[in-house]
Amino acid sequence: MIHVTFNRNDDGTIHTFTMKGHAESGPYGYDLVCAGVSAVSFGAVNAIADLCDTKMMVETKDDGGFLRCRVPNGLNHDTFEKVQLLLNGMLVSLKTIEDQYSQFIRIDS
Repeated sequence: MIHVTFNRNDDGTIHTFTMKGHAESGPYGYDLVCAGVSAVSFGAVNAIADLCDTKMMVETKDDGGFLRCRVPNGLNHDTFEKVQLLLNGMLVSLKTIEDQYSQFIRIDS
């Protein structure tokens, strides 16, 4: 199972998200849940880099099945708001996947 955790600041903004585990909803290379979750999460991180000119602090593990991303400190207000919009869009997309495939993904937000 993929477990996704969004950590928030006191004001409710997202400062970190962590994804752990494997969906195992199909054979390697044909796992649609894994493919969807990967596309949504890496798409959001890439959108933040491209559209907000902001590089998230990214940690992965060699065997896959682990991704942690942290919003960098010191962003100006407008950039921070754009990053938050993209992260919340990612959360909505992941929850859509969870609604259909809850046996393979769990989200704590």
